[in-house]
Amino acid sequence: MGESWFQREFLTPRRLVFNILFYGSHFGLFAYGWSSQATNQKLAGLNTLKWSVWSSRGAGIVLAYDGGLILLPMLRNIIRVIRPKLAWAFPADENIWFHRMVAYQFAFWAMVHTTAHYVNFINVERTQIRKQIALEIHYTQAGGITGHFMLLCMVLMYTTAHHKIRTQCFEAFWYTHHLAFFFMIALYTHATGCFVRDSANPHYSYTFPFYVTDHCLGYESWRFIIWPGIIYFGERVWREIRARRSTQLSKVLVHPSGAMELRMIKPSFKYTAGQWLFLQVPDVSSLQWHPFTITSAPEDPYVSIHIRQVGDFTRALGERVGAGPSVVAQLTQAAMKAYEKSEKEANPAIGRGDFVELDPHSTTRPMPVVRIDGPYGAPAEDVFNVEVAVLIGAGIGVTPFASILKHIWYRQKKGNLGALRRVEFFWVCRDAPSFGWFQSLLQEVEAAQMDPNFLRINVYLTQKIGEDMLWNIAVNDAGAEYDPLTLLRTRTMYGRPDWKSIYQRIRQAIETGQYLPGSQSQLKTTVGTYFCGPGVMANAIKVAAMGSRSATVDFTFAKEHF
Repeated sequence: MGESWFQREFLTPRRLVFNILFYGSHFGLFAYGWSSQATNQKLAGLNTLKWSVWSSRGAGIVLAYDGGLILLPMLRNIIRVIRPKLAWAFPADENIWFHRMVAYQFAFWAMVHTTAHYVNFINVERTQIRKQIALEIHYTQAGGITGHFMLLCMVLMYTTAHHKIRTQCFEAFWYTHHLAFFFMIALYTHATGCFVRDSANPHYSYTFPFYVTDHCLGYESWRFIIWPGIIYFGERVWREIRARRSTQLSKVLVHPSGAMELRMIKPSFKYTAGQWLFLQVPDVSSLQWHPFTITSAPEDPYVSIHIRQVGDFTRALGERVGAGPSVVAQLTQAAMKAYEKSEKEANPAIGRGDFVELDPHSTTRPMPVVRIDGPYGAPAEDVFNVEVAVLIGAGIGVTPFASILKHIWYRQKKGNLGALRRVEFFWVCRDAPSFGWFQSLLQEVEAAQMDPNFLRINVYLTQKIGEDMLWNIAVNDAGAEYDPLTLLRTRTMYGRPDWKSIYQRIRQAIETGQYLPGSQSQLKTTVGTYFCGPGVMANAIKVAAMGSRSATVDFTFAKEHF
């Protein structure tokens, strides 16, 4: 029986250490804030409000702490630099996950803080500890105004960050998340105006900040949490400067099933195989940046990305470059005919693995200006640090492995593969035309293998096969050197992979010395799995990989995150 969600998220050794430090620091700060307020004799008047003011103060200092933490995982350039050196010490590849964890804590402690303050305001009117009524504190003082403004920002940002809204309307997520700039300014100024003091009224003065600060007893936590904001702002300015460096869109290729390949030239752009970038096309949107995996290898003279036209931005981009729905439909239909008919019967203008290259000179409208920002780190960079690399892509999730397979090919020629001794590549596709995304690359990589055991390609087709396609496979597969669907030597398998049996076979082959050559089979072997695709599939693969560990074979798992 596989491990439960609770065991996976809270009791695995690495997560257990994280949870103790993360949640422990939150409750520790809450206890410190509560105690500091309750024992401060200068605040004896406020302490007559008892647990509500103690709770609001404790939660307030936790929120200040989270206000600094929530920006740290967004420092992508810093993470990219330190990732290769410190990935063992912290989850550098799970920065978005950590950002969400902090956001959840922020929401929880904001509810505690807000609820306690509403009780405070009721008690203020009841005890007359201050002359103002609750409405005045709410809407005429800096603390009340900024607090309600931050709550409004949180409602907008949290609701549009939901997975379904983010995938169906990325623009809503993108624009509302930029309220974070105003949210952080409100956070830094939330406790100003001598909100917590040892007297009913502050002593006013004629100079800024127009009151005597000797009576102000706030934590002044903004002095500490403002530094992540300054660093983040500086990084965003640097990213904008870097993205504006000259970038040329040199080619647009349209593949079957709607995959569009953009090839760009940017001399200042240096990257590692498996990394990703942000793309902006001002003609489509001057504010939006969208993440895409780099599909070219560092040795290529261009930078390429593959894009499926499934959202508003990608469809608008397709229309702008002349690769709209009509072009995609024609190409996919022709590719489908090539699969359903035999080689002798079919002679379509567009074959199964072919693509259409759009000529920028064939239209009066020039190619759009593009900007790229990055690169940014990804777990698949580490493939050369393990003895066996298992690369798994689902659908368009195969894109990071296009870059990695190319890079492996180049490094094979140089004889510089690091610790890498074997590569298992799995590609799970829903429909046959999707194989055309980078079928030619797989053919070249497969044909170039000097050692037939080094790279093993495993292609799975999960769609229900039609009668015409089934007949074509039966006729053309018998005795053929190449698979009739993919044109690879490796035969296509049908249905969903049985990950448990796949990993058990790999472990058994390593343990019996049949998998790795020479002395490598006698050492403890690390099998690294790198996956890009849907979360449900990722969980199944991770459970299968972790469940196959033994004393001599260690399995690791990493998923692509954006």
